[in-house]
Amino acid sequence: MNERISKRKLGSLAIAAFVGGSLLLPSNLIVSAEAESIPQQTAYIKQELRATWIASVLNIDWPSKPGLSVSTQKEEFIKYLEEQKAMGMNAVVMQIKPTADAFYPSEYGLWSQYLTGVQGKNPGYNPLSFMIEEAHKRNMEFHAWFNPYRITMPLGKTAELSDLDKLPESHPAREHPDWVIPYGQQLYFNPGIPEVQQFVIDGIMEVVENYDIDAVHMDDYFYPYKIEGVPFPDQASYKKYGASKFTNVEDWRRDNVNNLIKHINEEIKAEKSYVKFGISPFGVWRNKAVDPTGSDTAAGQTNYDDLYADTRTWINNGYIDYIAPQLYWNIGLPVADYAKLLDWWTKEVKGKNVQLYIGQADYKINTESNGVQNWFNPEEMPNQLKLNRTYKEFDGSMHFSAKDLRKNPLGVADRLSNDIYKYPALVPPMPWIDNNAPKAPNVSRSKQTGAGIQFEIQDHKHSDASYYAIYRFDGKKKGNIEDSTNLLATVHKEKKSQLFIDHTVQKGKTYIYVVTALDRTHNESKQTKQIKIKIK
Repeated sequence: MNERISKRKLGSLAIAAFVGGSLLLPSNLIVSAEAESIPQQTAYIKQELRATWIASVLNIDWPSKPGLSVSTQKEEFIKYLEEQKAMGMNAVVMQIKPTADAFYPSEYGLWSQYLTGVQGKNPGYNPLSFMIEEAHKRNMEFHAWFNPYRITMPLGKTAELSDLDKLPESHPAREHPDWVIPYGQQLYFNPGIPEVQQFVIDGIMEVVENYDIDAVHMDDYFYPYKIEGVPFPDQASYKKYGASKFTNVEDWRRDNVNNLIKHINEEIKAEKSYVKFGISPFGVWRNKAVDPTGSDTAAGQTNYDDLYADTRTWINNGYIDYIAPQLYWNIGLPVADYAKLLDWWTKEVKGKNVQLYIGQADYKINTESNGVQNWFNPEEMPNQLKLNRTYKEFDGSMHFSAKDLRKNPLGVADRLSNDIYKYPALVPPMPWIDNNAPKAPNVSRSKQTGAGIQFEIQDHKHSDASYYAIYRFDGKKKGNIEDSTNLLATVHKEKKSQLFIDHTVQKGKTYIYVVTALDRTHNESKQTKQIKIKIK
């Protein structure tokens, strides 16, 4: 990606490439037959992951530029969390290893230049520890986002091995130049070398072992996007490691990626079974014209044939806990129709122990894409989110990116806050990881305090509860905690006994509250006894 900048462009260019770079559409504003199923009214759901990507490479989102003071960096990150929480988000996907570097002290990469402007320079604090703590304070999951193989961003010229000399002497790539492949304008670790795969796994496990993350996350960068007319120069490593087992380099490359994904998941689960592993691939696995089981698309590059990322194998073999395909096209686009792709991906995960999140292209809102005007339509993104919810296999969305939502193009952030994500949501549980709910907590000492209602939540001595869900009902109605509109808030568990205050009550009204406890994998307890209070 220029992180996602060039990646998102690549997605568009790949689509355009199917007719030699020119894309002819029947009109500037297009819809599909599937779009007719979009509900007119918002249907709220109780369990739904809602996340925002925060990209650090090239300072796309955070920090806003390198070299800021520690206090300014912290203020910027907290502001993002506050904004996202106000929009209804319950998770953050933070890029902590963008270019063979690290946002934490690491044995497998130097301090990131995007913190200080100088790769290897200590920023004066541990950003990863800080970010995890702040996310959890707001009861938001923290997904640690890794780029496995990229060493440099585009160098402005054709990359050569001699470019390694521009990196600090202690850089892992300089210590292992035989691991490095130049391709296009960038340097990469060679995915076909077993020692490289283990190096990637060890670097991820360093974080899993030492930090309280909720998930390990990768996106679509495995083998790099192809450059027309430029083969990836891994023939020597194929001859050494793959030729005896595979009749072609393509199958060997896919096997390299499959093995990496499989072993990352195994190592994570062996260390901390509750830590999830998810990947956000390019939105097209294979085109139907190449494989009848592929999607009805005409993408110029695809996961299977060009990036060597066989998402179907990962899903069918349980190598990942969630998949978040980047469906960065509009509803009705003939060569990559959002509605058709959504339907295809729901069928891919049906009956499998893998949750489906959708990567949403908030960065495209209010822009023209391939001559199509749909992204100037303020209903395009709301319609995509509404269409998602018509599928029972849909488990949530990831929005790219934090800074784009901050800009609030066509009022999308307001629409999330006031409509689509108006009510909080619980992250969906993963019963294949853990299916045991904690005991219900106790509530006591309820009273009106000023203009609010206060009560105490008390957990059991050996409870594995991680947070609480607070439900509120009108005192005249029978409460139902399965109705998402009754979910008032979620509160991270800080101690065995803590106070909750509801400041959103109205004078003269009667309210009923119940509380549930949830564990790290979001199994929900039974509800507590009711608290009923009339505001005077």
